[in-house]
Amino acid sequence: MQYDKAGAKVAEALNKRYFEAYYCPDRAAAVEKVLELISPEDTVSWGGTLTVDELGLKDLLRARGQKLIDRDIAQSNEERVELMRQGLLADTFLTSSNAVTADGQLFNIDGNGNRVAAFCFGPKQVIVVAGMNKVVPDMDAAYSRVRSYTAPGVVQRFPAAKTPCNVTGLCADCMGPDSSCCHFVHTRLCRPAKRIKVVLVGEDLGL
Repeated sequence: MQYDKAGAKVAEALNKRYFEAYYCPDRAAAVEKVLELISPEDTVSWGGTLTVDELGLKDLLRARGQKLIDRDIAQSNEERVELMRQGLLADTFLTSSNAVTADGQLFNIDGNGNRVAAFCFGPKQVIVVAGMNKVVPDMDAAYSRVRSYTAPGVVQRFPAAKTPCNVTGLCADCMGPDSSCCHFVHTRLCRPAKRIKVVLVGEDLGL
């Protein structure tokens, strides 16, 4: 009930900042909305996102014959990086957001930077799918959530990463080469208007 009450208000706040935002009460409605927003002619790519994986969107796009720039099929790190570069010129880029503020701003942290780069420039449209668990009161709360919870959780998916949070589970503001907290992007407004589309979901999704 809390998500349903807040979801429409957060979507309205995002729209006031020139995003194109929708609130979907559950994951089935969210999947339907995302697929509706992607033209069958679009080339689609994505950043690292548990939310998109949890919704099964990649398999659904494959099943409908969508043209994909799929870094997950790379046979080497060099090929993976090249596919990530190509993904920044896709028609549609799928991702989530590490945090969404109640007044309609997005905050993201990235290691390689390709995911946050897409927010700033490149793909014709970016579709952000975010569970309501990622909605926070303000930018201070967004920063705190991502540094203390999201980033350590992301790193722990990669056991080989040599970071303090992979040992203690806590952020140590590290400066090591494996840090995932390299690029901080605060998207205050969407320009061009409606280039970034945000689909809020009334469920807990991703980190």
